[in-house]
Amino acid sequence: MLWEIEIRPAHGQVDREGLRILRESREIGARTITSVESARAFLIEGDPDRAAIERAAQGLLVDTVVEAYRINELPADSSTTSHESSLRLLTVLFKPGVTDNVGASTRRALSDLGLEVDAVATCRKYWFNASADEAELDTVASRVLANEAIEHIQRGPLERQTLTTGSSYDFEAVTVPIREMHDDELSALSRDGQLFLNTVEMKTIRTYFEEQDRDPTDAELETIAQTWSEHCSHKTLAGRMHYVETTADGRTSERYFDNMLGETIFAATVAIRERLGDADWCVSVFEDNAGIVRFDERQNVCFKVETHNHPSALEPYGGANTGIGGVIRDPLGTGLGARPICNTDVFCFAPLNTQYESLPPGVLHPQAVARGVVSGVRDYGNRMGIPTVNGAVFFDERYLGNPLVYCGNAAVIPVEKSEKHLEPGDLVVTVGGRTGRDGIHGATFSSAELTEQSDQLSGGAVQIGNAITEKMVVDVILQARDRGLFSAITDCGAGGFSSAIGEMGENTGAEVWLDKAPLKYSGLSYTEIWISEAQERMILAVPPGNRDEFVSICSAEGVEATVIGRFTETGRLVLKYHDQQVADLSMKFLHGGRPPVVREAVYDVPAPLPLGLPQRPDYNDELLRILGSPNVASREWIIRQYDHEVQGGSVVKPLVGVNGDGPSDAAVVRPDLESCRGLVIANGMNPRFGEFDPYWMAASAIDEAIRNCVACGADPARTAILDNFCWGNTDQPETLGSLVRAAIACHDMAVALGTPFISGKDSLNNEFSYMDSEGQRQTVAIPGSLLISALGQIDDVNHAVTMDLKQSGNLLFLLGNTMRELGGSHFALVNGLTGGNVPRVNVKLARRIFAAVHTAISSGLVRSCHDLSEGGLAVAVAEMAFAGGLGVDLDLASLTANGGTEPDVVMLFSESNTRFVIEVEPDNALALIQVFEQLPLVRAGYVTNEDRVVVRGKSGDVVIDATTHELRQAWQTPLAWE
Repeated sequence: MLWEIEIRPAHGQVDREGLRILRESREIGARTITSVESARAFLIEGDPDRAAIERAAQGLLVDTVVEAYRINELPADSSTTSHESSLRLLTVLFKPGVTDNVGASTRRALSDLGLEVDAVATCRKYWFNASADEAELDTVASRVLANEAIEHIQRGPLERQTLTTGSSYDFEAVTVPIREMHDDELSALSRDGQLFLNTVEMKTIRTYFEEQDRDPTDAELETIAQTWSEHCSHKTLAGRMHYVETTADGRTSERYFDNMLGETIFAATVAIRERLGDADWCVSVFEDNAGIVRFDERQNVCFKVETHNHPSALEPYGGANTGIGGVIRDPLGTGLGARPICNTDVFCFAPLNTQYESLPPGVLHPQAVARGVVSGVRDYGNRMGIPTVNGAVFFDERYLGNPLVYCGNAAVIPVEKSEKHLEPGDLVVTVGGRTGRDGIHGATFSSAELTEQSDQLSGGAVQIGNAITEKMVVDVILQARDRGLFSAITDCGAGGFSSAIGEMGENTGAEVWLDKAPLKYSGLSYTEIWISEAQERMILAVPPGNRDEFVSICSAEGVEATVIGRFTETGRLVLKYHDQQVADLSMKFLHGGRPPVVREAVYDVPAPLPLGLPQRPDYNDELLRILGSPNVASREWIIRQYDHEVQGGSVVKPLVGVNGDGPSDAAVVRPDLESCRGLVIANGMNPRFGEFDPYWMAASAIDEAIRNCVACGADPARTAILDNFCWGNTDQPETLGSLVRAAIACHDMAVALGTPFISGKDSLNNEFSYMDSEGQRQTVAIPGSLLISALGQIDDVNHAVTMDLKQSGNLLFLLGNTMRELGGSHFALVNGLTGGNVPRVNVKLARRIFAAVHTAISSGLVRSCHDLSEGGLAVAVAEMAFAGGLGVDLDLASLTANGGTEPDVVMLFSESNTRFVIEVEPDNALALIQVFEQLPLVRAGYVTNEDRVVVRGKSGDVVIDATTHELRQAWQTPLAWE
């Protein structure tokens, strides 16, 4: 029997969901839709009678104070009111096989109440006015009501009789006749089978099986595709490369790489560690799932940042949800398991005011993407009890169809638990979530270009996360770790069991019994079980003698743990299904057989173009427009949705100041509440600089990430960084060349600053193609987007500094050189200007400045400190003023640049690197000046009691005079959605 509990707002309550749908319908031009009513519903299948369902509704599912409900028996019961019968009903349900977390948790809760049922599902119901135009209703259904990648819409009353998904599976070993295929057939197999391997790779596979005198099974072919995917093997950036660079004056140089990332980013870390010698504080870099650095005598710290771009383009909530869930599992799968302490996130969206009619087919509106992504990260982190403490948001038209979602996690791990020790004979144990069809081909899908058909062809690549399950998994693994019950661990991320077990057993071998894997529903083939990317699963190597105790711990916490194989010493990966062998691959071929390809990369360094700077009597308008521009404006709407207080270790939060509404430079966190030692977490990124020169874009991103950390008190000598490259189609030599130039800058900056890279991740082919209205193929490529995340350390969090002004009468100093560098600046952006010089970094000076700022803060000389970045000096002092509830009086005549004078507009809005505004009490000014002796430090002005920011130009005339109220309002308005 199938019951429906339909829940609506009670009489007199506001139907907020209905109003939201009506508002968004009007936003996309659906004028004939004049009313929307909504309900949510639980579908319950089983044998309970109506009285039992009534008890479930009142006792668990309905808030009877503000909600009303109705119980329907499906499909026979079609009871509707006369009012409803005159309306158009649309019901939104998950597609078969898509994880329904609320349904699953509701079933468990009903069981706890003594009500055993077969299945529970959820859905949403919407009643539209009968006069709604059919075409407009179709548009609203696809663009507002449902995401067709995971949901479908049923019109009219529900006619379902069962919730059962899946079917029986009759085993049949499938082989692929690859030895008979010609090259074009190999390419078709790769494309149509969503393997996304190139022809050379497919030919290599064909040769391997010709030598084996047999054809591969489908599981073997999928295993190779997962392992060789861009996501898992980084075959482009870690591959061979011929790089040719031409300078603006026509001089050409070339360079050959056997491993581009190894010879740039990893090489920088090697050089730094050699220079540190016995003082080396890096523990594990580019070896495990996350980088590890030394924190104190008892604990090390892990840090990892991942991307989840393509899934988020199809299903923003699920993509971001599993993005943050996946990156939390990276430190958990590092060493013998690290405890997560905080999350970070950085998002890149198309402009939120994009017109609906301009959207290409298959593209979600940027507002829908933004809301879904933020909700996904929010729900996962909050439900797991992990604070989200740092992040950023960027907007650019080129992220349309291909948003970027960077998710990071920091965790602590005992010093003695920082290494794995897998042994042949250890059991392969899966822990956590069950396996379903969600996420199939996720790893290979991430290597593909998105198109208007991606939501149909690759919907299976979208996973749905369950934060509560992962929280339980974390707790049980940390218990087992402390008891020494397992010898190695990794997470099931891209490629599922295929990648996790394949990587863990690379140096030994493994035999896997796929029929033993716990399934969400029946009907999965052995290959689907093997490559599913269903979430919240970890793989552990458990010595046989520890099996019973390990399973017992898991069972006590309600976590499923199942033995699905054992690690061997054969050097082979063997898969079995009910004792039938379905795969037998050499680990050597799997991990070392991918053919090397020499890629061509070229970059022509552009000559700088002139930038005409307008001279105005005042710059109030420019300052207000920059503060209100999307890439500068407050992210409070996003930030307030995250829990910053959970775990009790957040010292400096994303918003600071007297009213908690100023933008913090970095987050400061105490991972151990018995110690005052802290972590400082920040990021740097500016894709617009890459349009001028990716070298200086990368250098600026590193400088920004480090100076954000330093501004809060981090020690630059104990700051580590991570790289995340998101680029377009690197099969194009020019696109690849821009990435190589950025990687070279990463090497140069890291070595010069002594800041090691400890981990990283790349995401390529971030492009979206579609057919326009004239039948022409159009491609939108993202700008080269390099995120640098920084992990600093501070000896005593009580010495941490925030950016809000503290006391009237205090002096303000500008530290660092201001250059005529407005290329790619926000001043140029709001004025529609092109050309100019992109900001560069003087690395020798930067290293001295960072060290001096740390000394000044550690000595207690600094009351507030704010780095200069987007919008330059004018924006920095405006933010400091309204965050502190105080005023500022600046005099540009006291400032110099390039040893001489620059126009007021340059001093106000240049975005030159390695600069800070520092607030100091008058009695400490001399001591501060001594700390910064022989560094570019000048007195800029002072803090006032007025609620105004006043800046006098070099002529003495006032060039900015604005109240802190109007500055704050300009900054807060653009993203104040609700």
